[in-house]
Amino acid sequence: MTIFGLSPVQVAVQGALEALNNGYPVVERQILDLKEESGRRTSVGQILPAEPKNEGAVDKLAPEVACMANTPGGGALLLGVADNSELIGTQLDPEWLRARLYDKLERRVTVDVRPVEIRGTRILVIIIPEAIEPVRYNSRLNWRVSDRCVEIDASSWHDRRHRYLQVDWSSQGSTYSVDAVRAGAVEVARDFLRDSADSSARELVDLPTTDLLRRLNAVDGSGVLTNAAALTFVGRGEPGLDYLRREYAGGDSIARVRRENRSLLEELQEVFTTSRAYNPTTHLDEGLAHGQVRQIPERALREAIVNGVAHREWTISAPTVVEHIGGLLRVTSPGGFVSGVSPENIINHPSASRNTALVDLLASLRVAEREGIGIDRMFGDMLRLGYGAPDISQIDGPSVVTLLIGNHPNAAWIEWLNRLSDPRVGSDLRFLMTLHFAVTHGWLDARVLAPYLQVTEPEASDAIATVADLTTDGHPVLIDVRGTPPGTPHAKALSEHARTALTALEVNRSIRRSWPTREDVAQSYAAARGRISTTELGDLVGAHATNVGSVLSALEDQGVLKPSREQRRGAGFHYLYVQS
Repeated sequence: MTIFGLSPVQVAVQGALEALNNGYPVVERQILDLKEESGRRTSVGQILPAEPKNEGAVDKLAPEVACMANTPGGGALLLGVADNSELIGTQLDPEWLRARLYDKLERRVTVDVRPVEIRGTRILVIIIPEAIEPVRYNSRLNWRVSDRCVEIDASSWHDRRHRYLQVDWSSQGSTYSVDAVRAGAVEVARDFLRDSADSSARELVDLPTTDLLRRLNAVDGSGVLTNAAALTFVGRGEPGLDYLRREYAGGDSIARVRRENRSLLEELQEVFTTSRAYNPTTHLDEGLAHGQVRQIPERALREAIVNGVAHREWTISAPTVVEHIGGLLRVTSPGGFVSGVSPENIINHPSASRNTALVDLLASLRVAEREGIGIDRMFGDMLRLGYGAPDISQIDGPSVVTLLIGNHPNAAWIEWLNRLSDPRVGSDLRFLMTLHFAVTHGWLDARVLAPYLQVTEPEASDAIATVADLTTDGHPVLIDVRGTPPGTPHAKALSEHARTALTALEVNRSIRRSWPTREDVAQSYAAARGRISTTELGDLVGAHATNVGSVLSALEDQGVLKPSREQRRGAGFHYLYVQS
């Protein structure tokens, strides 16, 4: 794949469109297929009216897309063109079709769909990138041979993958030489290197441009830029970023950065500069965050934006959208998660990117963290200031959305953390996440904490044990929940002293925290562990067991709980959770 200059697939599409426009037939081949929209032609050959949505067309296209994705180099479908090159046309909505194909193929293929008009007839060009992993449809694995799909076995596909997919597209040569590099992009690169605290990076600042690019692995032996370097130092013509600033949701835009014919480095620098101007500072005098801090932690903000361009699908022409609304940052990047990555494992998943050379180049320029570090630091920087963790999800399109929500740093939380007995709490992400979970959830055990930390239960148990050793003012931060049955996982709750200390600090600074209610804690505990007693609930909420019976009775009245036996008195009586 070559972003700059035409790839073989793009050349084939361009030639086919020119032929159709001039009334000539198109010959189907391995990387190009003609398809008329399913369900539009009657048994007598009559063409039915077109609609913007057609599930039957999706059903017919999905196996063809899977087949093309399994083919070396991917390919393209021209939808709305019969096998004999007759223009049938289609009115299918491109975004709807892209999303439906993505879902139909189990989120393994992200196609690019664009409408084209040929002699007054609208058709769709569907560009299908080569799959990273085999894409099966109805349990069959096909790829293109000549102008048709044939079945292959998995070992043959993986052998081809080993031979053809070891080269990341962004590491491949572009059609640009060093002479095409924008002078402005080189100056921005030198600025990023100069601003780095890394002495090895600063050594590159004054190198001649060609030497600088060679040291960055941005050119090959003949002086041709890699695709990653062409994107970073030359640009693709279309905007790679679209930044929008509003003071509040629904408000007018007060700043926008959307530039054509710029390098990615120049776009990034302008977005960083603009977002910084609208990211106010607050002075803190606490040890973990002493001095001026931004409303949204600057490192987290930059990392979210850089991730939005480094890991996106560059075969899609749409820009990465950055919405900066008050203290909220939302980054929407085209293309779904790389196969194997999900919101449930993104913190600890082994390093994976569809653009490895691009990620490495941005890291070498000190624009981004080395892969595998940035996500951790984004989470840590947000939690350290008392904010919630970043929310990273996938939406239809597909696109990946990263959401950072900041407002005012919670100085009381920072001071409370600073009073804990182990200074590592400020830098250890699992410390921070475990403490944040204990405060916001009300209790924890290895089973409920493991998904939040994105680790195994034994690792979650280790995190709990480490945090259980913490003290504040000589008192433990966590306590054991009494009354749990033998053989069940130990449960912990925030100690009354730790809760009171944090509350007092927040009251002193006029900060109001929405602690989970007794009913919320009881219900979440019972749902996770299948049962709850007054002894357990008392420890969970820092109250006497005799004072929480009404909470459990209320949940029984709501149908959430039921008594373990008709006789409600005596040792061992508890409530069982009622599955909804």
